[in-house]
Amino acid sequence: MRELVYTAFVSLDGVVDSPGGGPGEEHRSGGWVFKDIEFSPEAFALKGEELQETSALMFGRRSYEVFAPVWRESEDHAAYKELPKYVVSATLPDGALVDGWGDTTILRSTADVAALKQGDGGAVFIHGSAQLARRLSDADLIDRYHLLVFPVLLGAGKSLFSRADRDKQSLRLRASEAYPNGIVKMVYDVTR
Repeated sequence: MRELVYTAFVSLDGVVDSPGGGPGEEHRSGGWVFKDIEFSPEAFALKGEELQETSALMFGRRSYEVFAPVWRESEDHAAYKELPKYVVSATLPDGALVDGWGDTTILRSTADVAALKQGDGGAVFIHGSAQLARRLSDADLIDRYHLLVFPVLLGAGKSLFSRADRDKQSLRLRASEAYPNGIVKMVYDVTR
């Protein structure tokens, strides 16, 4: 069985909207990951650690449409280029997939994601895609959360978790670390 891992930059009040402030990121505080916070390479080491474990990437439609053309050309994301990718969308046409960014499969439903998890292979990391992550969390399909929590309160925007009325879900802390710039790394396994 494959693991689904959601990785995110998140504000202290749970907002994951527009952390980088690039194209397609329309939050009024877009780019909050880099604004007014001293850069600390140690805080971002989690991203390199994740890459060692990533066997595939997963995106919702909007995140795919924003990330694919940029990450395909980015030296910072070169290691992702040949990884298999999954886009979860009921509406994305097959012809809309970005050429030259590795093998990409469209999954049309949450049931398709559940079936993927049942297959062989390593961890699938979900980047961005807040709406998808909430939907998969509500369907009990997320296995782990990799969070870099930033010392900002954004007040509004796409949130990490849905407000759906559901049973309690327990998490087990796998790793944590606080950095001098106020960022806190938290890695949680979902317990079942």
